[in-house]
Amino acid sequence: MPEEPKLKIAKYFYLVLLIMGLVFYISWGILYNGWFDRGVYAVTIVLVGFGVTGVLLYSHIEK
Repeated sequence: MPEEPKLKIAKYFYLVLLIMGLVFYISWGILYNGWFDRGVYAVTIVLVGFGVTGVLLYSHIEK
């Protein structure tokens, strides 16, 4: 099993991905009024998807 500091770094990395995805979607919608853009959805889904998956996996490993 990986060491504790490595687990925390990885978990926070995935948390940052999750936050980046949400901030990207909200900021793009506010700045460009493009709430229903497929390109924005594509970027957001990748960032949020990896973020949620990583946070859930590393939270499960810590227990």
